[in-house]
Amino acid sequence: MVFYPPQGICTRYIFPIFVFMEKPDLLLLHGALGTKNQFHELITLLEDSFEIYTLDFSGHGEKAPKNEFGIITFANEVLDEMARWDLDRVNIFGYSMGGYVATYLALHTNRVLKAFTLGTKFLWTPEYAENETRKLDPNKILQKVPAFAEELKARHSMEGWTRVLEKTKEMITGLGNHNLLTLDNLNEIDSEICIGLGDGDSTVGVDESVSVYHALKNGNICVFPNTMHPFEKLNLTLLAASIRQFI
Repeated sequence: MVFYPPQGICTRYIFPIFVFMEKPDLLLLHGALGTKNQFHELITLLEDSFEIYTLDFSGHGEKAPKNEFGIITFANEVLDEMARWDLDRVNIFGYSMGGYVATYLALHTNRVLKAFTLGTKFLWTPEYAENETRKLDPNKILQKVPAFAEELKARHSMEGWTRVLEKTKEMITGLGNHNLLTLDNLNEIDSEICIGLGDGDSTVGVDESVSVYHALKNGNICVFPNTMHPFEKLNLTLLAASIRQFI
């Protein structure tokens, strides 16, 4: 909204024109096995610059499960929430799986202004999917990383953490057999996409991320130093500054 000084009151001074800019909308999408509650600190770093929105995907956190569990279902949930929030188009930050959902939406709709992904695995194969599903055995998690098991129990009170693990394994297997995003169809995306990755992320390789960046019409790439995959280990101050600069 622009406010102009009243006419005819003073001719000796030039009145300033004050422009009040609305903050852009920013939707935060969590990763597999995650919830929106992981974004609390990031929100405090971004809320001065953006109108922040976030959600739990179905079956995660306190969100009731649906019959379908996967990228297409989660993308439709984003569209449903955007309708509820009366958002026509939106900027998105998507962590890991959330970045895949954001990119899928950018491919199939015109509802994404810009998307910043971080730690997102784009190029799935059956072999890679099989390797990843081995890591999601609840008994092994209980034995080797009991603290993570307790964290998952606390996160997923609605569906139960072992059930979320099982459904996530099914989703990953499905992506391995039929990847929804390819180097060919990524080229069809008009939205500006920033591919973010940590230089120590063992989940997503630098070569793969560079390939995705080159496949995009309007691609950017952002490498975070001394950064591994887990969200809890990210430098959120640096991440917030990078999101703000991109969007």
